[in-house]
Amino acid sequence: MSKPVVREPLRRNSRSNRARILATARQELGRNPDTTLEEIARAAGVVRRTVFGHFPGRAALLEALAEEASEALRGVAGASDASDAPDAEEPPERALARFVLSVWPVGDRYRLLLTLARRDLGTERVAEILAPARHRATAILDRGGSAGVFHDHLPAPVLSAALEALTLSLLESVNTGTWEDDGTRTAVATLVAAGVPEPTATSVVEGVAAELRAG
Repeated sequence: MSKPVVREPLRRNSRSNRARILATARQELGRNPDTTLEEIARAAGVVRRTVFGHFPGRAALLEALAEEASEALRGVAGASDASDAPDAEEPPERALARFVLSVWPVGDRYRLLLTLARRDLGTERVAEILAPARHRATAILDRGGSAGVFHDHLPAPVLSAALEALTLSLLESVNTGTWEDDGTRTAVATLVAAGVPEPTATSVVEGVAAELRAG
């Protein structure tokens, strides 16, 4: 007996629907955290059954968004060990600026997801999502503290947590429309908070941002 042929167009259509639902969910939940799956289905241009076919409930949809965020952070955060990181030979202040500028687009995309995850998925899941970024930032701060570039009156993990809170607060300010930033102002604020003089921080961030734009 011959095996049934799976039609590739159907698979592609299913993948396309799933991607569209996730993209719409990010947008709609960003506008209103209480958006229902039915409302997401209408906004995505699919029937309710299609959404539930991919995500049987709100928790499943949020978990899929959380996993996307986790993968994106892993992609930009790189290695957690400072000796294995691509920027291990780079001056710590430049490494921290590069890190903030690279993570900013991911944080901006998922800033409200963190609030949703705390409410719907729990703080442990949030910790898992942010772990790659936390490890990378802590490694850079530890190296910079040892070199006398950053504050050393706080342990690197504690300083990293404080700077993370600063970043999330600035992201929320952008979300509410009270502030505008493409990541550069946050990078400067992060370096200053870490102990770099403002003129130096501004110069470093401008230089790294120009490099990133040039590719």
